[in-house]
Amino acid sequence: MSKTITLTDRPFRFRLDLRSGVPVYRQLIDQVLVAISSGTLGPGDRLPTVRQVAVDLSININTVVRAYKELEIRGVLSTQQGTGTFITDQQVRQDEAERQRRLSHLIGDMLARAGAEGFSITDVRRALDDVAPDADPKRR
Repeated sequence: MSKTITLTDRPFRFRLDLRSGVPVYRQLIDQVLVAISSGTLGPGDRLPTVRQVAVDLSININTVVRAYKELEIRGVLSTQQGTGTFITDQQVRQDEAERQRRLSHLIGDMLARAGAEGFSITDVRRALDDVAPDADPKRR
């Protein structure tokens, strides 16, 4: 499910994957952080209202509130009563636990797709070794 939401003069699209196993509020947070990191969203850009996101994506308003509040706590968003929620000029930094969580998610996704195609974990390891044989620091 996706919906294009125009922010100032840049299009921004929230996409939800309800089968991913990742909580919806987490998906919203991750998408805002990626959009900032990639330059799709920048300081001063206004996000859609909590209500607008909830209605557009057909999700509970509290889910959006939770995502926005977490981003505010991190200093990524600033909410100004009556005017909206804006991206701050703070640099986005991921802590190590967050990086590991995202990597685990990517690996899980890859293994699930490989398994669906009939490949084993051993097959995947061999393929990774073929692609990047010098990447394993234990082998140096």
